[in-house]
Amino acid sequence: MELLFLVLFSLHILKTEALVGGHWCYQSQKYEHPHCEDPRHWYLTEASCQGNKQSPINIVTKNAIYDKSLKPLSFEGYDVKGSSKWNIENNGHTVKVTLSTFPKIGGGGLGRKYKAIEFHLHWGTEGVSQYLPGSEHSIDGEKQAMELHIVHIREDVSDVTEAKKNADGVAVLAFFIKVKEENKNFATLINELENIKYKGQTAQMEALPLSSLLPPEEELGRYYRYEGSLTTPDCHEGVIWTVFERPIELSIVQISQFSTVHFEGKNSTSMAENFRPAQFLNERKVYWSSASILLPPAKVLMLVLMLTYILSSLFQ
Repeated sequence: MELLFLVLFSLHILKTEALVGGHWCYQSQKYEHPHCEDPRHWYLTEASCQGNKQSPINIVTKNAIYDKSLKPLSFEGYDVKGSSKWNIENNGHTVKVTLSTFPKIGGGGLGRKYKAIEFHLHWGTEGVSQYLPGSEHSIDGEKQAMELHIVHIREDVSDVTEAKKNADGVAVLAFFIKVKEENKNFATLINELENIKYKGQTAQMEALPLSSLLPPEEELGRYYRYEGSLTTPDCHEGVIWTVFERPIELSIVQISQFSTVHFEGKNSTSMAENFRPAQFLNERKVYWSSASILLPPAKVLMLVLMLTYILSSLFQ
């Protein structure tokens, strides 16, 4: 009788899980796990995913507000190669790299310094004739192939849990990744992907200067700033986002390597399209940096010619 009761109880649990859904997932995982909660239903697993300050967003440039306090950020320790190795893992949702040192950012209207603790990526999938974009943010509706997120927390806290207790506890730098030429600075990272093909696998990789993975610092003065959230459950709000205009460049072959890892174990779905769709902006404002007001070379030349013409007319 007890055995029958346990069997019936187990069936009830399984039925309940099937009805309410299980763990959260991306839309690309629904075929293999029809009962997992895709991004539209993340709020069923975490109520905060239905908040009013969710990320990512589509940045509409004509609506962005110029903020003169948004000077170029200062990067401390980004050009230093640490002596300890980085931990790289397949956590079932992305490729995540935990840093062994804590480079810092400051300035740029942040109000305090933040230390980098990890970075991860989001990407799309290879189509028939082109790579289908997988960045989370977009600018005027245009997405790129991938997106890199470097997660920072306040320098005066010990971990993310502690950081989340503060309204300004987390700051994320977002970089678009564009299909272009091969980027040899990413070789060390990409070569490790074969060692973390399946969920839960980890490996150690040689530490790199974090700046080597990014565009040159002098090209990072143009960016957008807004208040948002983490882009995966628990969708914690209280994240200061900095989205840079200048993309990182990787070859199509390099980008495709990220889809050689899997969401789960052997024979599971390849990890692809692991991005959250754009969320409503609601009442939030998006600001753009002071470096963005620099005129393009063509407009500068036109302005010089006009001034020259006007001055020459005055002295005739």
